[in-house]
Amino acid sequence: MAYLYLAIAIAAEIAGTSMLKYSEGFTKLNYSIGCIAAYSICYFTFSKALGQIHLGIAYATWCGVGIVVTAILSWLLFHEKLTPAGIVSLILIVVGCVCLNLFGTK
Repeated sequence: MAYLYLAIAIAAEIAGTSMLKYSEGFTKLNYSIGCIAAYSICYFTFSKALGQIHLGIAYATWCGVGIVVTAILSWLLFHEKLTPAGIVSLILIVVGCVCLNLFGTK
């Protein structure tokens, strides 16, 4: 159940970050409200995940997946560039998160 909470937190964080871009500095009300709601869900479910997952593991996974998916979405939705070095960096983030989840705690 803890990993389900973590997945919901990650999805909400990605949604909130995307809406933050669309809100144009909180000048568009609907996206601004959506952003705040998504981040509220994110932090609530992340706190629930921390009941069973170590903070370091949960936070690294939350950040790592959020960074990778947000970078891909920014490329797809906002036509922002991803350089080869950026792509390698995203791959390294994924590898680091996987290693931390597999070997990070006793």
